[in-house]
Amino acid sequence: MTALQPARPGRPPEPAPGRIPFPVVDEISRHCLREEEPETVHIEVHLPRQPDPERLRAAFGEALHRHPRILVREAPGPWYRRRYEWELTGTPDVDPTRFPAPGAGALERARDRALAEAPPLSVSPPVRLEVVRPSSTGGSCVLLLTLNHTALDGPACLRVLATAAELYGGAAVSPTSPVRNPVGSTGPGPLPPGRAGGPARPARVAPATDVRGAGGNGLLLADLPVPRRPAGAGYTVNDQLLVATCLMIARWNRLHDAPPRPMRITMPVDDRPRGAEMPIGNGTRLVEVGFGAQECAPEPGPEALAALLHRTAERTRALKSAPRPQLGHAATLLTAPALPVGMRAALTRGIRWAAAPWTSTTLLSNIGRIPYPLDFAEAGRAEAVWFSAPAAMPRGLTVTTASTSGRLHLALRWSRALLDDAAGQRLCDFFTDCLAAMAALPAVSGGDRS
Repeated sequence: MTALQPARPGRPPEPAPGRIPFPVVDEISRHCLREEEPETVHIEVHLPRQPDPERLRAAFGEALHRHPRILVREAPGPWYRRRYEWELTGTPDVDPTRFPAPGAGALERARDRALAEAPPLSVSPPVRLEVVRPSSTGGSCVLLLTLNHTALDGPACLRVLATAAELYGGAAVSPTSPVRNPVGSTGPGPLPPGRAGGPARPARVAPATDVRGAGGNGLLLADLPVPRRPAGAGYTVNDQLLVATCLMIARWNRLHDAPPRPMRITMPVDDRPRGAEMPIGNGTRLVEVGFGAQECAPEPGPEALAALLHRTAERTRALKSAPRPQLGHAATLLTAPALPVGMRAALTRGIRWAAAPWTSTTLLSNIGRIPYPLDFAEAGRAEAVWFSAPAAMPRGLTVTTASTSGRLHLALRWSRALLDDAAGQRLCDFFTDCLAAMAALPAVSGGDRS
């Protein structure tokens, strides 16, 4: 019976050789897995031509060995163990590279798999690479990666793919531009009042009218110009994306007669380097950017929109500079190994259910400018890169952006229990309109912050 007794605080058992205890983010995700809405991240890299299949398989396999932290599986154990552990395998249990049949509909089917079928945690690596040819006669190609978000995040997997591109092309690779967090910060700043929407319950995305009984996730991808910032603007592209997300949902909710409420948008902050030494795993911390009910209620004119952008810039600057655990202090406490992991899982799920009304309105994940050339030699450089993050309820909607060659690649992903395809298209139109309104703002005085 000694195995059931909790250890003294601060004295968890030592992991077995070749094993890594689940970090906080991994454990919370593991506790809350639901078969109806798999915890997947999908990444699409569009190439102008097709790479050689065997060379690509070999390059991706070698890239996994160059980043051995991706070669993990969940170690088995009894329910009363005090930690989940990753088992480092050193080599893949299965070949993660697949070549589905080319032709019409191949890309759409691969996307559906990315949303519905997570690579299992019991098999190393928890990532799948599909080399998709959208046409049996055309020359273009899409590298579609699906990763289990319990094990790693999109930027980490992109780093592994960048190594594969380097190995495939035989040239050294390094980030093509200085790595700057999409949030941007010039140092600590005052934290504006109401930055997290206060203690009030935040707005929820209003449901569409005909989604009863639907399951899984829907997805819409759009290619937009990177939003222009007027000369002298004191806000970043990330701030523009936050405001566009806020106004998009506010407009949608007004059309569905939802009362105005404060809004909170969860935003990942990633401080990791982007070179070969980048830590692999779930490396972002989450902050919440708040918007008051009155900020979201009206359709702002140019002056009000500019003021909202500057207030948002102050909030994101302060949030980024404030020290905070990855998921906050409550998650750190929940994952302390003082109780068996099975008991902590039940407790975490219960708290998540009870706290659902206070969950943030949505999540905006801005990957920012892709810092790697992703050059696959004769297959060419990446022309577009899309990411999408899981969209489980109660949020039910995520917005993910990345930019390549001056284009903004937007992914809206939603729970089909909340929205349908027509709703996704309407939301995309609202988002596009909001970005266009910000691009039309006149120049302002003040220093630029990028």
